[in-house]
Amino acid sequence: MFKKILIANRGEIACRIIRTARKLGIATVAVYSDADRTALHVAMADEAIRIGPPEAARSYLDGTAIIDACQQSGAQAVHPGYGFLSENPDFVGAAEAAGLVFIGPSARAIRSMGLKDAAKALMDQVGVPVVPGYHGDSQEPDFLAAQADLIGYPVLIKARAGGGGKGMRRVDQPAAFAAALASARREAEASFGDGRVLVEKYMAKPRHIEVQVFGDRHGNVVHLFERDCSAQRRHQKVIEEAPAPGMTAEMREAMGTAAVRAAQAISYSGAGTVEFIADVSDGLRADRFFFMEMNTRLQVEHPVTEAITGLDLVEWQLRVAAGEPLPKRQAELAIHGWAFEARLYAENPARDFLPSTGRLALFDVPDGVRIDSGVRAGDEVTAFYDPMIAKVITHGADRAEALGRLAGALARCRIAGVTTNAGFLGRLCRDPHFSAGDVDTGLIGRQAETLLPDPPAGPKVQALAAIAALGLIDPGEGGDPWERLRGFRLWGASWQSVFVEQDGKPLEVRVAAGDGRRFEVELGERRLSVVLRAAGAKGAVLADFGDCSLEAWSVRQASEIVLFVEGESHVFHVEEMAGLHGEEEAGGDVLAAPMPGVVRLVQAEAGTAVAKGDALVTMEAMKMELVLTAPRDGTVESVAVTAGDQVAEGVVLLRLVAEEVD
Repeated sequence: MFKKILIANRGEIACRIIRTARKLGIATVAVYSDADRTALHVAMADEAIRIGPPEAARSYLDGTAIIDACQQSGAQAVHPGYGFLSENPDFVGAAEAAGLVFIGPSARAIRSMGLKDAAKALMDQVGVPVVPGYHGDSQEPDFLAAQADLIGYPVLIKARAGGGGKGMRRVDQPAAFAAALASARREAEASFGDGRVLVEKYMAKPRHIEVQVFGDRHGNVVHLFERDCSAQRRHQKVIEEAPAPGMTAEMREAMGTAAVRAAQAISYSGAGTVEFIADVSDGLRADRFFFMEMNTRLQVEHPVTEAITGLDLVEWQLRVAAGEPLPKRQAELAIHGWAFEARLYAENPARDFLPSTGRLALFDVPDGVRIDSGVRAGDEVTAFYDPMIAKVITHGADRAEALGRLAGALARCRIAGVTTNAGFLGRLCRDPHFSAGDVDTGLIGRQAETLLPDPPAGPKVQALAAIAALGLIDPGEGGDPWERLRGFRLWGASWQSVFVEQDGKPLEVRVAAGDGRRFEVELGERRLSVVLRAAGAKGAVLADFGDCSLEAWSVRQASEIVLFVEGESHVFHVEEMAGLHGEEEAGGDVLAAPMPGVVRLVQAEAGTAVAKGDALVTMEAMKMELVLTAPRDGTVESVAVTAGDQVAEGVVLLRLVAEEVD
């Protein structure tokens, strides 16, 4: 076994690998960019080496810097985690040439599966069913459009390199094909350095089911059963589970056999995942699944497989890379119970999953379930890397028990400083279709109206926000009697006005404090009485409104207050006086950056006429491409950015000629 390994990654997966290495007595070396100098994985490792500036291309994707760090530290092997260099065969070759062991498959195996078109041709040869479509070399736009016509709409344009939903576009009509193709190519080029694509038939009701495989250097290959990853947004997974709902023994055997056959065809060694798409328009059927791709690395969702098998897949990776045979044979593997994983992202589901950046004022996650994370309170979430900040993993005897535990754990996640998808994930857990296991890749899109918007803060939550804005939310249960009289006035209750804003909507609230625990709150015509008491949970208050009680947590950061109530977070901004809130942009004349990122494409020029919805500027942040469109019909007055510019949130990108006001 290795004495020291270097982890060529960051975030939660680097921390995850360190934990297993520590269990096995293996010393670890972390690498970090300037943006990650104080990151958790750096603090956890036995030693750490700087490899470059914040940009991934100049740090975590710099294979030469990684290998230099290995040699400098004396590491015998390098673990790539997932993403970055994990599926780069050139890096594997360079590492091995430097005398290092790559903890993963061979460069040949990665190349065999690295390009989706070549991989599908190989799978077809060995009898693994593939999705109907065009997987050839020709990349002329007119030719690809003609192939799409032959396949029949809707079609899916997919980057032939990489994964994670990057460079993927659904196209429903021929007229939209050219623009979708150009966008997919740009994103693929930016993500993988390869803009070539393939075109496939888009299935009306598909499920994304994948099979975990493992091979060793002695010719043994097993599968560790399936995971269902159909709950997706922007073609990226948000909740995964194992086993797959409704899976029959016949279909599990067929998929497992096909996955093992795929791995054997390329003499696979290490952890890998064979991804299938299943047409479930007539239910799960053994003759209706097709090979999509093989991920030649550890998957983000590997913990659900660990939960149902009781195995440590990172330990298996280390043992196989050290030359040991697989710890178990196929007959020794079995499924125990059910498991879920939810991905906590720094993003705003209500704004089409726009990434969120900022400093984590609070990062409070529940005990009693597995949390894989690479951040702590006080850490900065930047625009340089993927927005995933943690994974919540639960296990139960059956699906209902595991899902109930997941919903409960998500409700206890309290994160402030960035917007997260925790509330959305909780709503997805409670969705009747998802709860029943009736899930496909289009579920979130169909249920968007109920899943994506944050529920409005009612009067009771608004009242608590006003009390928090005055600094009186703490129930004051300490031993000091004067502390319990905060807000008290000698000649009776004194009314104070406070101005708060939520989602751009201003609200004036009047509050009168009684003995420090009792408050009268006026919201327009409505008057509420509330009594605050300390709750059992650390930092919580129990607000008694007479007809009901609410448990709440509050966090204040400068002028922002975040209230966590009933599994949802509500963000309020406090204004010092009336008239400083609620101003709207004049006539939609300005197009501003909704997030920090890089300008990839400018599609407008000064003096040109545009129609509402026209694409004007394309930005990229956190590995996501976002097309910004014209807010109204008009004429471009000026353009303030060019392709390649790095911009902060709120920076003006272009202006339209001001609308005349009658």
